[in-house]
Amino acid sequence: MRAAFKALGDGKQVAVLTPTTILAFQHFETFKQRFNAFPVKVEMLSRFRSPKEVKQVLAELAAGKVDILIGTHRILSEDVVFHDLGLLVVDEEQRFGVRHKERLKQLRKAIDVLTLSATPIPRTLNMGLVGLRDMSVIETPPKDRLAIQTVVAHFSEQLIRTAVEQELGRGGQVYFVHNRVETIWPIAALIQKLVPQARIGVGHGQMVEKDLEKVMLKFMQHEYDVFVSTTIVENGLDIPLANTIIINRGDRFGLSELYQLRGRVGRSNRRAYAYLLVPEDAELTPLAKKRLAALKEFSELGAGFKIAALDLELRGAGNLLGGEQHGHITAVGFEMYTQMLESTVRELKGEQVAVAGPVSINLHLDIRIPPDYIPEENQRLRVYKRIAAAQSDEERERLRQELEDRYGPLPEGVRNLCEYGELKALAERLRVEAIERRQDRVSVKFSPEARIDPHKLMSFVSGTPGVEFTPAGVLKFRVDGPAPALLKTVLYQLQPV
Repeated sequence: MRAAFKALGDGKQVAVLTPTTILAFQHFETFKQRFNAFPVKVEMLSRFRSPKEVKQVLAELAAGKVDILIGTHRILSEDVVFHDLGLLVVDEEQRFGVRHKERLKQLRKAIDVLTLSATPIPRTLNMGLVGLRDMSVIETPPKDRLAIQTVVAHFSEQLIRTAVEQELGRGGQVYFVHNRVETIWPIAALIQKLVPQARIGVGHGQMVEKDLEKVMLKFMQHEYDVFVSTTIVENGLDIPLANTIIINRGDRFGLSELYQLRGRVGRSNRRAYAYLLVPEDAELTPLAKKRLAALKEFSELGAGFKIAALDLELRGAGNLLGGEQHGHITAVGFEMYTQMLESTVRELKGEQVAVAGPVSINLHLDIRIPPDYIPEENQRLRVYKRIAAAQSDEERERLRQELEDRYGPLPEGVRNLCEYGELKALAERLRVEAIERRQDRVSVKFSPEARIDPHKLMSFVSGTPGVEFTPAGVLKFRVDGPAPALLKTVLYQLQPV
């Protein structure tokens, strides 16, 4: 709301996009209340509006008379034209697919976008982690907010009765999530039988809009004690009195979906309870077990980021350019993919990126780590990888000291390997294509984009006996003693200031 106020102060319009009509309605009410004291016109587009009202809102929006427009996917329609849009707020971002986000990109050529989510989908979280998006995590809970007690249990009428009666006993309300429209009424009848004094409302997405709105409003105004519904309550409903949620067939929901559902309760200073019910005879899949265990483990306040990170781990990061929002990058390999992504992001930001061209180095030296130096094969492979990945001289020196500390003095092969690592990093930085040694002669082939100082190269060729530089960009000279050290000295001499 503060960001919206800032945009309005600059004479821009604001759009707030939500995944459900109920959430749009709730935002609409809250925005109207908060902006009541200011000359701001807030409007809403959703199923709750008649065609005549929608037509009027669209006309006023195009004329610039509407300052804040709140709505569902309807905002993304072609006939919605903004006079001067400055800020787009996307609430519950994880509920929008790639296709919707592509439409957003067309809207957002020159506008600011703020996306909000307690549990971002793996693809979005990955974008934030690699720097394609700015990301901030709100870790401070509201004042007096308590963590939600989470219980995973078998479906039991006794448990349901106790949970509902306990909540009603302290004047609260209960959500009962049952995600099958065909059997939702029998479930409501069962709860009525178990707790006869409870006032029960039923809501699902296939109801007529006006009926659904009526039920929701009655629950919000505490005319119902128990709200039996499908997952339409998942997003953003803010009812401080509702502090118990019972989720039937908890094993059939995704991790972020369970987290979102649990977030409907515990929105005041009262202790809230979430019951995830699974059938006694159901054989849970390993993934479902992991999801339920994670939800039970991450029950402290602000655990959404950890849940989303685990979701990223369980489901993979998806395609950056394609439509998949999850899945593992099998063709390239995840590590290689993230390296390529990181270097591209840095390049787009205008930072200096060392292009790791395939430098071929052949000095006919032993560069193996002897098995008697590091007996464990996995450890050996890890050391090879760390030496190859080291970016700076300080990092290599630390690694060398660590090896000496753990395994003893470095054998010749390991010393050569470390020297090779430094030489390779330097050669990549200067865009050298190949270094080859034959007996006492070394050839260094530079690429056409080589980053060397031509004056230094000429003075090295003219001032050193036996050195030649061919028209093909190959520098040839004699070496005596340890070749890597000498080559490093030569390449350091040639680099520009």
